[in-house]
Amino acid sequence: MNSFFKILPLFSLVLLAACETDQSTSDHEDGLATFSADSLKQHVAVLASDEFLGRKPFTEGETKTIEYLQKQFKAVGLEPGNGQSYLQEVPMVNIEATAAPSMQVLSPKGTSTLKAFDDYVIWTDRTEANISLDNTELVFAGYGVVAPEYNWNDYADRDVKGKVVMVMVNDPGFWAGDTTLFKGKEMTYYGRWTYKFEEAARQGAKGCLIIHRTEAAGYPFGVQQNNFNTSRLQLDNRGKNLPNCDVIGWLPETVAVRLLESAGQSTDLLTKADQRGFRAVPLGVKLSTTMTVKTTYNKTHNVIGKINGSKRPDEVLIYTAHWDHLGIGTPDATGDSIYNGALDNATGTAGLLELARAFKSLKIQTERTIVFLAVTAEEQGLWGSAYYAQNPIYPVRNTVANINMDGLNRFEPTKDMVLVGEGQSELETYTQEIIAADGGYISAETHPEAGYYYRSDHFNFAKVGIPALYLETGIDVVGKGKEHGQKLKQEYTEKSYHQPSDEYDAATWTLEGAISELKLLFRVGKRLAFEEKWPQWKEGSEFKAIREAQR
Repeated sequence: MNSFFKILPLFSLVLLAACETDQSTSDHEDGLATFSADSLKQHVAVLASDEFLGRKPFTEGETKTIEYLQKQFKAVGLEPGNGQSYLQEVPMVNIEATAAPSMQVLSPKGTSTLKAFDDYVIWTDRTEANISLDNTELVFAGYGVVAPEYNWNDYADRDVKGKVVMVMVNDPGFWAGDTTLFKGKEMTYYGRWTYKFEEAARQGAKGCLIIHRTEAAGYPFGVQQNNFNTSRLQLDNRGKNLPNCDVIGWLPETVAVRLLESAGQSTDLLTKADQRGFRAVPLGVKLSTTMTVKTTYNKTHNVIGKINGSKRPDEVLIYTAHWDHLGIGTPDATGDSIYNGALDNATGTAGLLELARAFKSLKIQTERTIVFLAVTAEEQGLWGSAYYAQNPIYPVRNTVANINMDGLNRFEPTKDMVLVGEGQSELETYTQEIIAADGGYISAETHPEAGYYYRSDHFNFAKVGIPALYLETGIDVVGKGKEHGQKLKQEYTEKSYHQPSDEYDAATWTLEGAISELKLLFRVGKRLAFEEKWPQWKEGSEFKAIREAQR
């Protein structure tokens, strides 16, 4: 039982056990004693060591990591999760697109030039050697959203095939400050930049440029500039004929306003896009620029093991964590160039091994199959989980749920946990019941407008209709309070996130908080592993209709 929770009165313990499963098939306490901070530390220390070179795909760091994980899966007693193999190959392509230094603009008011990097950042997911816009028409398409459940279609009655669409980041509710539009301040999937590129491609657009605003995106335009003319990983989709825009990218709101003005439009057009019934507006502006592309094909790997279910082995629960990090990069002030990724995500990967040990220790075998999936290339775009979701080893319609871990608590336990994307599925109810019965509580997301539910590996399971749970460490540290917890979180974000300083520290990392979090996720999974019920998406979730079509 989690160390930070209060001692349960007897009636609460009985109630909780009844909620999780029938006492005749599983003991509430069974498996909890298996969890060990010392065991977790050993795995984190290895995975986050300099020897593993930052665990970047296609490097010696990957080789060491997947060999270690296969060895540990075998030691725990997991069966190979992909036939006779613990590996799933993930074919990828490295795309290095170099943009021309400028973009020419032809408008009703004359010609002008936009400067690459300063005025826009573009790239491509296509693999042709040369990409170009040649007097390509620009269309303002509002938010670039087609959302039937919200009665919203920015592309209705408009043909944007072969054109460039300019769209706004986030959702109408956020920009308008209207809680009746979409989910108000909270971002939906339709607000994510990835969705906007995907929808533009489905509409046949040649290009998609997203209008950047810091508060709506959750980060400054400089974040996009940092990735200008750098290589990007993408799944190798040769032969699949998937739609992709030729040119995708971002431009600051100030540049978007200049383009609107050159078309004889005012910024009122941006406000009109907040209104239901808005339709895309051709601007009479044409854009021209080029990119050269170099591609390299390679394969990386997901690592997968399983425990077969005793009664319903075809029904599957999948735990995930990404094993990869950023490898070797720019040295910091100390000269350290290895991006070890100890918290992000050696902790989550080690957590998979602890969860596997706990499930293997159960006195009674789970009725459903439990899969432990360490995915690759999360840091490069959630690609390992995307590949699995598109090429599932276990059918999507038979997959009960996904529980994802992306960073566990390094220090003392917290009383609270954060449900990321609250309001999505009944998995949240499972979590709330278990944590509340132990005297803990769920905290609200600090920045729901940032759309964190769509920014880790669980999202790719949600996209294909599988209910997915993702928790973050809270800030209400037992015995030290919220101010202390907030300070720890802020220090990590500012000093160690995606930096060489994200290293394992044996002197300070107790990982007791991580053990508490793993016990919570174990108990949620154990309930799912024994019950017959299938958790559902909640009303208003953009993934509900996808799941219902499968059942």
